[in-house]
Amino acid sequence: METSERKIDLGIVAEIQLSYSNTVKASQKPKVACSRQVYEVLVESWDKGSLDFVEHFKVMLLNRANRVLGVCTLSKGGTTGTVVDCKLVFATALKACAQSIIVSHNHPSGNLMPSEQDKRLTRRLVEVGKALDLPVLDHVIVTSEGYFSFADDGEL
Repeated sequence: METSERKIDLGIVAEIQLSYSNTVKASQKPKVACSRQVYEVLVESWDKGSLDFVEHFKVMLLNRANRVLGVCTLSKGGTTGTVVDCKLVFATALKACAQSIIVSHNHPSGNLMPSEQDKRLTRRLVEVGKALDLPVLDHVIVTSEGYFSFADDGEL
């Protein structure tokens, strides 16, 4: 690396801060032990007016005891799809100091079967999660009438 005579202006460098604000005791956070409980928490977090209208992708953040730290909407799309950035999924989980995650999205059509894109995304997220020691426990497709769990179906 060359040395430069020019002085660096540190005022133009962005400051990065990590913070975590928690106002709920661990014992008061919902605990999820099965896909049905995951679905119930997710449906509560969903805007009911958009569940059957526009596709959303969310990540559920869990502590070591599978208590829900939070649910974060990472993308909103159209009626047939939404874009998911793997980096944002794991950046969110790392910032919240999650120990594992469950990803989810809705199918406004009401179809519970995963598409090939859903399967590819799930495999990619599981792969990245393993590399980061931040496991993806499930991918749940949500509709107003039910859900599909990749874990229950043996797809993880």
